[in-house]
Amino acid sequence: MINSTEGPAEGDTFDAGAGGVLRQPRAVWATAGASVVAFMGIGLVDPILPSIARGLDATPGQVSLLFTSYFLITAVAMLLTGFVSSRIGGRRTLLLGLALVVVFAGLAGTSGSVAELVGFRAGWGLGNALFVSTALAVIVGAAAGGSAAAILLYESALGLGMACGPLVGALLGNASWRYPFFGTAFLMAVGFLCITVFLKEQPKPARRTSLLDPLRALGHGGLASAAASAFFYNYTFFTVLAFTPFVLNMTPYRSGAVFFCWGLLLAVFSVVVAPRLQARFGSLKVLGGSLVLLAADVLVLGYGDHTTAVVCTVLSGAFIGVNNTVYTELALGVSDAPRPVASAGYNFVRWFAAAAAPYFAPKIEEWTDARMPFVVATVTALLGAAVVYARRDALTAKAGELEPVHAVEDGVTVFAN
Repeated sequence: MINSTEGPAEGDTFDAGAGGVLRQPRAVWATAGASVVAFMGIGLVDPILPSIARGLDATPGQVSLLFTSYFLITAVAMLLTGFVSSRIGGRRTLLLGLALVVVFAGLAGTSGSVAELVGFRAGWGLGNALFVSTALAVIVGAAAGGSAAAILLYESALGLGMACGPLVGALLGNASWRYPFFGTAFLMAVGFLCITVFLKEQPKPARRTSLLDPLRALGHGGLASAAASAFFYNYTFFTVLAFTPFVLNMTPYRSGAVFFCWGLLLAVFSVVVAPRLQARFGSLKVLGGSLVLLAADVLVLGYGDHTTAVVCTVLSGAFIGVNNTVYTELALGVSDAPRPVASAGYNFVRWFAAAAAPYFAPKIEEWTDARMPFVVATVTALLGAAVVYARRDALTAKAGELEPVHAVEDGVTVFAN
């Protein structure tokens, strides 16, 4: 979730051409480049989870805590990012986040035990939350061509990072599971230097954000419903992301290729397909249908043979991309709270599921078998759809059938993912 203190230039639209996107000052390219690396960090460890387990003599459940610690800190940090950036400014918040990632990603590569690695990954999550939560606001403030070009550039960075993270993790991790962490630290250090040199300080928001503002926003029934549905959905999402590598049991190269294709589908369906589906069918119908299809896909993933599991893993990226876009716009449009505050409260709730799934999925396998984690993930996706259906009146009370574009209103540019 990002907000900018600057409104759109007169005549801004959301159909910026490639030329407008590419003609940007160096400060924008520096921030966008660092954003790609930041989003890469989410899926970087995916193809090397089995290698980490072997290298540190750890169980799948212990290694999956790399996701749990990362997203648990990210969830809590959602209450802090607005508080921090509204006081020290966007540039300093970016640099603080980047510095934390450099330090903790580098330390992660030196870990001698899985406990150390999990702890360093938590520090990495704090830095990444501070950076990602501020990046779009900075890009919008510095971009040429208006908000449309800035948002398109940022979304492209998000999709590229999500797709390339597993691939980079595989390429570096094939030699040693430590190299992806050192590589990330190096790339983020380059981003730190570029932002230091090219980016000027951004104006601070007129009003400071308190720590409790996002929690107060969740008192709105529509926003609470969107957050509850997203909580169940994110459990399914991160069961696929964190547990499937152990089920596929492939080399880092092959696992990285699978999740690279997964990330490409996620990016295309999030940026291109989801808005078109929303325009034709409406947001709630698209979301409900996509959740049901994701549930079916995950169930087949759990019960199919190895080839079927690979295909279903890749295909899940399409449904996840659609869901991410629609949930974002629901969270931003359904309540009367300021959009940055509403998005912070929404993300605070949903990231707890991202922390829970990597922990519980291996535990469920230990208690039962390798199929049951996917059965549970199927149920949670259906619960997310059930919340959307049961609370459809609350979810449309203010937002109506949401427009399939990111909004710029009242001088605030918003994004959450």
